[in-house]
Amino acid sequence: MSWSWTLYRYLAVQFLIGVTLIYSIFLMLAFSIDIVDLLNRTASHNVPTSTAIGMAVLQLPNLGQKMLPFAILLGGVFTFVRLSRSRELVATRAAGVSAWDFLLPPLTVAVFIGVFTVTVFTPISARMFSQFAGLEARYVKGEESRLSVSMNGLWLRQGDTSQQSVIHALRVAQQGEHLEDVMVLLYGANDRFTGRIDAKSADLKQDFWVINDAWVSDLRGIPVHHKQYRLATTLTPEQIVESSTAPDALSFWDLPNYIRAAQSAGFSASRYQLYLYNLYALPALFAAMVFMAASFSLKLGREAGLAKVILFSAACGFGVYFFQNLTTVLGRSGAVPILLAATAPALASILIGMTLIFSHEDG
Repeated sequence: MSWSWTLYRYLAVQFLIGVTLIYSIFLMLAFSIDIVDLLNRTASHNVPTSTAIGMAVLQLPNLGQKMLPFAILLGGVFTFVRLSRSRELVATRAAGVSAWDFLLPPLTVAVFIGVFTVTVFTPISARMFSQFAGLEARYVKGEESRLSVSMNGLWLRQGDTSQQSVIHALRVAQQGEHLEDVMVLLYGANDRFTGRIDAKSADLKQDFWVINDAWVSDLRGIPVHHKQYRLATTLTPEQIVESSTAPDALSFWDLPNYIRAAQSAGFSASRYQLYLYNLYALPALFAAMVFMAASFSLKLGREAGLAKVILFSAACGFGVYFFQNLTTVLGRSGAVPILLAATAPALASILIGMTLIFSHEDG
């Protein structure tokens, strides 16, 4: 049937209001919990309260991005339940509008939210989370080890507030344990430059770097040759990999270039590829949340009560969350293809939700 665009707009607006309301509640709860957590973690480091609050603000978009699927699911449940309670949904169905028809506006809004999140929101979230990670490393973890990969090689910073060193290598092997064409800039307290090392290669051992064929220069610029030179470090191979830029700190638009750069530098880029594919699948995941919300809400007014609908919806949301975490682990380990690991949660959720709607609508 040809149904009214007024009804289309009304359902879309009602769904958007429901998602916005639930998402706002989630953000307030997340912000409150995060502030308390950061205040506890920074209490022993003499960090000003204003700094901890600022860190919570910087981390909030990243937390909000992770909560969006739950907001879509519960926002959809809230909308469909409210329409059912007010008999608007009953009147719409009585007018000949099928479940597939009235689901079209919420699905359109959910997909639009997904596209907006990937293309606009994640770049903002990534920049703020990158700033948060730097503050967390400085004020909470008390470390300055940070890794940056570019097309011109690898940059690694290590040390503490008393002394630091910045390491650059054109080529990397063994996941960062072996560096070639190495340059090291040495700094003392207050970022005071103390010297430079140029070397053919460097190998990470326990508690130190073995720098081979090294030329060590002091402030006077006079180089001294060392067949092998030891540079103290607290880094481990695991820390080198883990200290690389987190996927959450990279914009959607920067991820493809970063993946190519990491692979060229000798690092595994599987977790970045997985994160990128997860972003590609995000609009589909949001659409799946709408299907699931509708599949539970359709029973309201028949045999199911409100508490049961909310309970099933929450359980379903956590089920999708844990399934996504499982596929992420399998994808990173190489047990399943990365593309399958990223898209399986969204595809499975869509199929389950559509199956439930079919059973309620046509069964």
